[in-house]
Amino acid sequence: MKTFFVSIVLVISMMSFYNNQETKTTPTSIKIEATPMGSYFKLVNDTKEDIRIHTGTGVVTLNNGGGSTSIRCDSNAKSHTAPNGNKKDFIFQVDESMCDKTIKLSTYL
Repeated sequence: MKTFFVSIVLVISMMSFYNNQETKTTPTSIKIEATPMGSYFKLVNDTKEDIRIHTGTGVVTLNNGGGSTSIRCDSNAKSHTAPNGNKKDFIFQVDESMCDKTIKLSTYL
């Protein structure tokens, strides 16, 4: 009986060693996108009202008379009004001509 238990333990340990040896690890590649300098533009609220906008990545409140935010210059990203925190009316679509510039909100409203 003692030999039987020793045999079982030996078989189990050999199986676990064998399984560990066969496991192949494949390298995981991680794609990191670098954000080059100047890949943002500044949006300034030059209107007379506070406004909440969805910038494509989140909701920002811009106070009247100069409130501003920086927005990533991702082509084709769209900005919308967001009075209740949800996208509502379309304001503008980001394009490369906006990068590194200060954009007035009144231009698009």
